[in-house]
This record gives sequence, structure tokens and C-alpha cells, in this order.
Amino acid sequence: MYQKLVKEAKNLQEQLVHCRRDLHKYAETGWLEMRTSSLIARRLKDLGYEVLTGTKVCKEEARMGLPPKEVMEEHYAWALEHGACPEFLPQTAGGHTGVIGILHCGEGPVIALRFDMDALGVFECGEETHKPVREDFRSLTEGVMHACGHDGHITIGLGAAELLASVRDQLAGTVKIIFQPAEEGVRGARSIVENGHLDDVDYVLASHLAESSDGGFQICPGLSGTLATSKLDAYFKGKSAHAGLYPQEGQNALLAAATAALNLHAIPRHGEGSSRVNVGTLHAGSGRNVICDQAKLEIEVRGETTAINTYMEQYTIQILESAAAMHGCTLEVTRMGGAAAMACTPALVERLRKVCEEKLHLETGDPKDMGGSEDFAYMTQRVIEKGGQACFTGIQIPCASAFHSRQFDFDEHALSLGAAYYAGVVWDLLGKKEG
Repeated sequence: MYQKLVKEAKNLQEQLVHCRRDLHKYAETGWLEMRTSSLIARRLKDLGYEVLTGTKVCKEEARMGLPPKEVMEEHYAWALEHGACPEFLPQTAGGHTGVIGILHCGEGPVIALRFDMDALGVFECGEETHKPVREDFRSLTEGVMHACGHDGHITIGLGAAELLASVRDQLAGTVKIIFQPAEEGVRGARSIVENGHLDDVDYVLASHLAESSDGGFQICPGLSGTLATSKLDAYFKGKSAHAGLYPQEGQNALLAAATAALNLHAIPRHGEGSSRVNVGTLHAGSGRNVICDQAKLEIEVRGETTAINTYMEQYTIQILESAAAMHGCTLEVTRMGGAAAMACTPALVERLRKVCEEKLHLETGDPKDMGGSEDFAYMTQRVIEKGGQACFTGIQIPCASAFHSRQFDFDEHALSLGAAYYAGVVWDLLGKKEG
């Protein structure tokens, strides 16, 4: 069966390339994946999956970093104009863009496969040397680009869904295929977890495309080293006044924000692991002779463990509050994203490695520390807490340039490779073996 799945995955290659290029051409950012998710839902329904959309997927109040209402309404019209599925598009209104396809195959374990959907705010390269330009699938939306491979992740998920649907009579258990919004900025996973979709899961799997160091293809189960993180927006509100005539009547929000920015970068580092802080933006002021009454900081902290990240976040709040008080301002802090530190289950990592090497005959590599943050960690945390197992896998492939660059592109052979990987490991966990 393993080699049959590999062969069938290769047979899907042309279809998968077409799918990936369509997604790349119509890239959508977090909570705006309206066209994308409507087409995913349509495909899953056609394959015979139970399909969950809209508020059934993401818990309303647990979503983080939503775009303004007017932006979501404008994008809904854009999605309708650009080929969204009319049956499923209405459920995406208001940024409800998550999709879950459930394949019921009788009694047995429950497996969740997670694939992220969102693009980045990157202006895609327009030069002829860039393959999406030469072959006419460059992003149509200026300033929005699939520069992190999520168009490939979606396509791999849909390929795996098709392969698994073709052998559903030979599986014993349940497969949940989760298409997650808003991974960039780590904003989306928590809302799916808090809606209970991981509570009955025995195994949860996800992956990320990664740049190969030697130009080959490798499956690397057990990626680790992701940092827990919190993304915070801090709003200082003061009182405006004439800077020359009545400076004593003002309450300077710009100075409060600047005081905070300088002191945030002086937070003592934690002795038990890596920690990070960054003030990414400071927006303030309306004129040189006006005491500034409003200022905004965009901040992130990270920690090697969830506990270290909590330390960094609490210290950050303390500094923000003190800076506001020093300059007579009020403070409002909004959480825009977050993730826990991620753990993989060693037994499952080893099992998946053996499946790749011995059953699927795919080349494997040693797992590496990622170094960034990944909100799949919320899913691994919940499943492990409930007694289940988790694994995050790197699919190392040749890439045209670094991730998040405007020249980014990847070798599309990764699409059938990834689909075969997921179908093979699900078969290993749920397949009805002879004898």
C-alpha cells in the first residue's frame, strides 16, 4: 500500500502544480483567506469529507490580530469577484476563514493534520528571472505574496486528502484535516484549539517546507527549537497642548512610548534559556509644535520555553505601565498573536522516520532547531496534555531564494512528495493491515 500511495501521489503532480499556482496567484493574508478557504471547502466536500467552516472552526473571541472590519468587507467583494466558491464564501464573512475536513472511517484513533493558508505582506518580484512571472502565476495583489510556502502547504494537504479518500474503506479511525488561518503573526491556531477540535485527537501532525542545504529532498520529522512568543500592541493616550505656550498642560504620549521602547530593550535576559524582545514600530506625533497625545508601539517578545516567554511578557507590561505613569498617560495593551514553545513526542518522531525510510523509501534528514515561532505549538500542547502524540516535520526542498523574500519560489516536486508523506504516515497509523 505504501508504494501505491507514492505512485498515486506522483500521478497527482500536474493537478497539484495547477492548484498551487492558482493559490499563489490569488494570495490572501491572515483572516482574509476567503477565496482560498471557500475553494478548499468545495474540494473537501467533493471528496466526501464532512466539512466544517465559519464559526464552527475558530472560536470567535480567541482570534487574534483581525484586520479592520472595512478591510474584511472589501476583501470579501474581491474574493467573490476572483472566483471564490459561492456555496462556501458566505461562511468566511468577518474573517471566519478556517476549514476542517473530517474523514470518518469507523472505530480507531483520531489523527489531525494541520496546514496553514495565509500569505505575507511582501511585494513579489516582477522580473522575468522569477518563475511565477515567466509562467504567469505571480500574485495579482500588489504587496501580498506567498513568500513562505503556505500555498504549497495547502496543496499538499489537498493532495493528501484525495489520497486518503481513495483508501477510506481500508482505514480504521478518523482523519481531521485542518486548514488554519493566520499562522503568520501566530494568530490563528489558538482559536481552533479553544473550539475543542484537538481535544479528542490521538496524533497531531504538521510540517513546513524548508530550504535544502544540498539541493535535494529530505523529510525531517521532529523539528524543534521554536520559541514561545507574544505579539503586543501598546497604545499610549495623553493630552495635546501647544509645545511653546502651554507645555505644562500636555501629557506627552510620544515620550511615554519612547521611554518604554528604550527600557524594553534593557529587560534582563533569562538565565535558563534564550529570550528576545523587539520594538518593531513606534507611531506618534502630529506636528513639531504639538505635545503628542497618542502613540503606538508594536512589540514582540520570545522565550525558549513558555515560562521564559511569560517572564518577558510580564516584564514588558510592567515597563509599559511605568512609562505611561511617568508621563501621565493611560495605556491599553492588545494581544495581536502568540504561541507556546513546541514539543514533539520522541516515540512518534521515530515512528514517522521509520515509515519514511522503510515503507515510503523517502530520504530523511536530522531534525533541526527552527529558531522562530510557530503557533502549531498550541495544537501540540493540547494533544500532549490529553495524552496524545505530536510531530512537526520539515520537508527540505530546493528553493529559489530565502523564505519571506520577494524572489521566493520552491521546487514543485515537493507537492507530490508531501502528499505521499502524509498519506503514508496516516496509513501506518490507521491502515487495516493484512494479518
